[in-house]
Amino acid sequence: MRTILSLNPQWAFAKDHSAAPTAMPEDWESVSLPHTWNAIDGQDGGNDYFRGTCCYAKSLCKADLPEAARYYLEIRGAASSADVYLNGKHLKHHDGGFSTWRMDLTDALEETSLLSILVDNAPNDRVYPQVADFTFYGGLYRDVNLICVPESHFDLDYYGTPGIKVTPVMEGSDAKVAVETFLTNRKEGQTIRYSLKNREGKIIGSFEGGAKANFRIQNAHLWQGRKDPYLYSMTAELLENGEVLDTVSTRFGCRSYVIDPERGFILNGEEYPLRGVARHQDRWDLGNALLPEHHKEDIDLILEMGCTTIRLAHYQHDQYFYDLCDETGLVIWAEIPYISNHMATGRENTISQMTELIVQNYNHASIVVWGLSNEITIGGAKDPDLLENHRILNDLCHKMDATRPTTMAVVSMCGMDEEIVHISDVVSYNHYFGWYGGETDMNGPWFDKFHEKYPNRAVGISEYGAEALNWHNSDPQQGDYTEEYQALYHEELIKQLFTRPYIWATHCWNMFDFGADARSEGGEMGQNHKGLITIDRKYKKDAFYAYKAWLSDEPFVHICSKRYIDRVEDVTKVTVYSNLPSVELFANGESLGVKEAPDHFFYFEVPNVGETKLEAVAGDCRDESLIRKVDTFNKAYRLQEKNAIINWFDITMPEGYFSLNDKIGDILKTVRGKIVLGTFLLKLMKQLKKPKGGEEKKGGTFSLTPDMMQMIGSFTILRASGMVGMVGITLTEKDLLKLNAQLNKIKVPKK
Repeated sequence: MRTILSLNPQWAFAKDHSAAPTAMPEDWESVSLPHTWNAIDGQDGGNDYFRGTCCYAKSLCKADLPEAARYYLEIRGAASSADVYLNGKHLKHHDGGFSTWRMDLTDALEETSLLSILVDNAPNDRVYPQVADFTFYGGLYRDVNLICVPESHFDLDYYGTPGIKVTPVMEGSDAKVAVETFLTNRKEGQTIRYSLKNREGKIIGSFEGGAKANFRIQNAHLWQGRKDPYLYSMTAELLENGEVLDTVSTRFGCRSYVIDPERGFILNGEEYPLRGVARHQDRWDLGNALLPEHHKEDIDLILEMGCTTIRLAHYQHDQYFYDLCDETGLVIWAEIPYISNHMATGRENTISQMTELIVQNYNHASIVVWGLSNEITIGGAKDPDLLENHRILNDLCHKMDATRPTTMAVVSMCGMDEEIVHISDVVSYNHYFGWYGGETDMNGPWFDKFHEKYPNRAVGISEYGAEALNWHNSDPQQGDYTEEYQALYHEELIKQLFTRPYIWATHCWNMFDFGADARSEGGEMGQNHKGLITIDRKYKKDAFYAYKAWLSDEPFVHICSKRYIDRVEDVTKVTVYSNLPSVELFANGESLGVKEAPDHFFYFEVPNVGETKLEAVAGDCRDESLIRKVDTFNKAYRLQEKNAIINWFDITMPEGYFSLNDKIGDILKTVRGKIVLGTFLLKLMKQLKKPKGGEEKKGGTFSLTPDMMQMIGSFTILRASGMVGMVGITLTEKDLLKLNAQLNKIKVPKK
């Protein structure tokens, strides 16, 4: 029988070590898995986290292992490339940091064996991701197991396969269920016994025979998303003379769905709006080395907000998380890390990562689309090799899985007429109007334009968001990183997106703040702060409750801006969110009236005198907060850039002349401004084409296209300078001061 032995405890670890040891090291650091070497430096900013090769070593004593004919090492996540050695013999190399992979150790095992795994997250030109707005944590950050099986067993070699594939297809109220198993070293006379079980574990169908079987479930209990995520299970047992040699099992759901260009997502014949978030997996001080309780907490928070869908970006997530999505009825977009920068030398890796994603996740009822890529056209959309790569991936998905459509997350600047936009079965866009340029009211009309031009093409929004930290303002503005602006932004986006039923899915970016070591903005380096919850999962920002008001059936009331206590105005605006029809607000026990709000957003004008205790009441729900009248604005609420290249107050700003604090678009409207900024940008772009060492950059390159320049036109140069590290550009204070001096000589045109 199959036995799975966890190898997580007690590894010897050496950082920046690229050779497999010949004996068990005695002076290395002792670690247990899951583990990453970038838990700290991958989140502290500076774009200087360690990227290289590290070594894990462990002694295996054969006498301590379960008795078996074959021993397979299973690695569920090694970021991003790895090599396995046993007793100095190289057994396998693997590229791709997010999937399960295995190798047979049996023939190399000795009575006492030294297992060494070299893991490498250094930059290269063949393994995705290489350019992206998140930290590429290195390490053995998921479980490592030893799978002990008989000579004849369900397949463990093919792309991390579970060894069993179940395809349920609805035929009226019945489900036709095809099951296929894959065997290694099958012998004459061996048979497979299949057992179909309901959620309660009762066998409702059985069959003994070959590698394939078919079942029919009459009046099948449907997997109905969050309403009723009913799961069946299928067990396959390999038999020899009546004895069970090996067993595999999987759960599956019976459901049908359509993505309709006019009505959106339709589950089992009923409209089922997909409204939710994207998720990055990492956490504060842990990086990507997570335990089951961390995944469970993430699911619980997403469910609390009322989501029906998650985009699991930008890579394959932990199998346990997919299991939780199956169990709770969340509808999932699954994708590979083909992101930002197309590499001509990376095609093979996109194919292998997509193959692994589909093979390992085929049985999950929650997954409804396979994602081909994310923002891959930042450097341009017309590269023939890029287009061919996408057609290959699209065909591969259809060949491997005829039941699910494909999708893409397209960068905002990519025109809706571009060929690449129309390769996948459905499409979604990453739009940040109201944060990265433009205004919030541009989002809905953009989708109306796409829908009018391509009425038979289902379109969704795969990313949108605004960053928020613990900064506050009664008059929030785009780019101020206040909690108030983020809440206002999402109020507007909710009203625009959720009232357009043709948008097949909305995925807010992001559920949680996440590590992005190249970032230096918002006053806290090393993170992307667009999350609705902080990276440590301890604080729910106000925008979280805006979504809860629209999506959740659990009654609640929430007063916004609880961290914004000191206020200078005599009358201040207080926003309350609730999913109940009316809210009454009390100030020091005195009612300020009852308000109704069909959009769930309630606004009150509150006299600001002395210290005021606020209490919001909606039905049986209550929430409290405090405000205090002050004479001068509390500077602790205003954005303070820590460790920035240069701060706004260090910039000379002569009246009537430009500076780094002016918008790029305004500067480019002048002839001299175009010359100065154009020269400066050309200098920056040379860094991308000539990396360290002077060698020409291999693979794809990042470029500032006209569409991208249009998008960033509303950024000040100072704000943009905090983001260029994400694409491999290095700026110094000297660079910026020199540019500012040039801008100080250019007059601002009179309006």
